[in-house]
Amino acid sequence: MSRLLCFAVRGVGAVRPGDDLVTLFLDALSAQGEHLEAGDLITVTSKVVSKAEGRVIAFDGTEAHRDRIIDEESVRTLRRRGPLRITETSHGFVNANAGVDFSNTDENTAVLLPLDPDRSARRFRGDLARRTGFELAVVVTDTMGRTWRNGVTDVAIGSAGLLPILDLRGTVDANGRLLEATEVAIVDEVAAAVNLVLAKDANTPFAVVRGLDQRFFGPGSVADTIVRSPTGDLFR
Repeated sequence: MSRLLCFAVRGVGAVRPGDDLVTLFLDALSAQGEHLEAGDLITVTSKVVSKAEGRVIAFDGTEAHRDRIIDEESVRTLRRRGPLRITETSHGFVNANAGVDFSNTDENTAVLLPLDPDRSARRFRGDLARRTGFELAVVVTDTMGRTWRNGVTDVAIGSAGLLPILDLRGTVDANGRLLEATEVAIVDEVAAAVNLVLAKDANTPFAVVRGLDQRFFGPGSVADTIVRSPTGDLFR
């Protein structure tokens, strides 16, 4: 693979509970003069998935209510400093404030993570296949920080049709040396690349990725493959 195309799908309006995300995506794609091709991958932000699935709750703006919402979305708090918490969610994600979004939402609301992002990705992919005839891959993305690194990036929290990890163990590098520990998080690399073409303030929850190597496509989920078990974690 020597060339990769990523483009945002613009013109998507506000998403409400019960909205059909596939219809919103296909309508916006068509209005933009674009079309899907076999082997494409579609990314969708977790926020619009949550909104369509009704994962929006009332928030009165107080610190006490904020803490209560985070507590309800966490299975444990690992660290806390002032208003910031590093938590573990029921999905197994270790992130800030249980992934609850208190910004860029309607007034007096907060947006929770999807209950099962992998299932959301599978449903989106299945609906796309029925509507287009293409077996495409889908990745649900969210923004997270990284341990011991400043700044945030987008990562995958759900996927369908894409191998979450490309296992290169047992192959050799360019110098013929055996690779013993190299596992490439394909879903996270795709999410980070797509974030470069999405505008946080322009209602661009969808993107299309074209040109991925076919060996990247296959079964698997973020929950089963990407989330590290506490037994394999040296710090929890």
